[in-house]
Amino acid sequence: MTLFLDSASVEDASRAAQLGFVSGITTNPGLIARVLGEKARGRTPMQNTLEAVTALCDVFPGVVMAQLTASTPEGREEEARVYIKSRPGQVGLKIPSLPENFALARRFAVEGIRVGMTTIFSPGQVYLACEAGAAIVFPYVNRSTRLLGDGFAIVRQMRAVVDALGSPAQILAASIKTPQEAVDTILAGAHGLTLPLELMLSLGQHPLSDQSIDEFNQNWS
Repeated sequence: MTLFLDSASVEDASRAAQLGFVSGITTNPGLIARVLGEKARGRTPMQNTLEAVTALCDVFPGVVMAQLTASTPEGREEEARVYIKSRPGQVGLKIPSLPENFALARRFAVEGIRVGMTTIFSPGQVYLACEAGAAIVFPYVNRSTRLLGDGFAIVRQMRAVVDALGSPAQILAASIKTPQEAVDTILAGAHGLTLPLELMLSLGQHPLSDQSIDEFNQNWS
């Protein structure tokens, strides 16, 4: 099982590091823009991503996944090289699932770079990601349910593909909105989840737990 933090916040990353069981961090352009705010204006996406990713690496010991955003395969490879060089061995790549990107993923996977294929919506994409040597696939569960009908069924199919291939790739589900959706995604076969910090912490909470603790404290009194 694998648990990642889905955030570009240094504060969130520090708290996740203190938990001791969060393996990595996923970022994306939207998360980075929210964190950098006005500072992001007038700069390239690569400049913003590089600043955010290196700041996260400074406070978090695990892998930090940087998403590629350039409009051409050549541009994506260039920005990937910049991110990898910034923190060798710590920065991984989130590569969008486009036909021309699977060859790019393969090149980096062969070099030993941790590659995650993102924007995953179909078992076919998972199959190609496994063949390319991706370490992680990131299916969008809640969005799949809204747009395709049943995100959990799609995750089950994806897990069947991974198992049929005997692939070491892990299904790390994204686009999770509630604690119940997180649990149902794991039960559907995902190897792990990438979650915002608030949602991650909410998995450890329950009103009956609070009630029981209050009762214990009253008994001691």
